[in-house]
Amino acid sequence: MWSESYKKLLAENKVWAKDKVNADPHYFDRLAHLQTPEFLWIGCSDSRVPANEITNTQPGEIFVHRNVANLVVHTDVNLLAVLDYAVNHLKVKHVIVCGHYGCGGVKAAMTNTDFKLVLNMWLRNIKDVYRLHREELDVMQDEDRKFDRLVELNVQEQLTNLAKTSIIQRAWQEGNRPDLHGWVYGLKDGLINAVYEMKAGSVIDDLYKYEF
Repeated sequence: MWSESYKKLLAENKVWAKDKVNADPHYFDRLAHLQTPEFLWIGCSDSRVPANEITNTQPGEIFVHRNVANLVVHTDVNLLAVLDYAVNHLKVKHVIVCGHYGCGGVKAAMTNTDFKLVLNMWLRNIKDVYRLHREELDVMQDEDRKFDRLVELNVQEQLTNLAKTSIIQRAWQEGNRPDLHGWVYGLKDGLINAVYEMKAGSVIDDLYKYEF
C-alpha cells in the first residue's frame, strides 16, 4: 500500500489545480509570468513548517530555501546561490531565517550521538552555536527551556552569518536592503516568535567587513 501513496499526491494536485482555475481562471497565467517576492525565507526542512501556509501567503510572495535546522553555512553553495539570486536579481527587501521549537536538528546537536559523517558535519554548526553561548545555556536546569533557547540562539547566529556575507554587505551598501529577521515558529500553537532582527546596515565586527 505504501508504494502507491505517491499517486495520492498526483491526484490531489489535479484537484488543487482545478480548484484554483475555477476560483480564478487567470491564476496560473499570472504565476507563470511574474515572480516579485519581497521576502527570502531560509527555513528548516521539517515537513511541519511550510513557509506559505504558516504565513498565509500565496505562491510567488516568498522565495524559499530550506535545510536541516535552517543554517546559513559559508561553504553551502546551494544557499549562497539562492541568497545571491534573491538579493541581487529578485531584489528582496527582507531575509527571514525561521527556526522552530522542537527542531530535531537542534535536539540532535545537543547530544554526543554519532550520526555518521555528513550529519555530524552539518550538526557541528549548531554545536558551535552552543559553544558560543555556553555560559548562558549551561546554567539552565530546565532541559526543555534550554532546548528552546538554543533554537532561538541558532536563529540569531544564522542572521549574523548572513551579515558576514559579501552578498548582504554589498546590498546594504548599494541599496540599504534587505533587513534580516530571525523568527521561531511554535509547533504547539502555530505562532511565530520574532526573536532577533538586523536592520540593513547594521554594525558587525570589523573583522568580517568587506571593502568594495
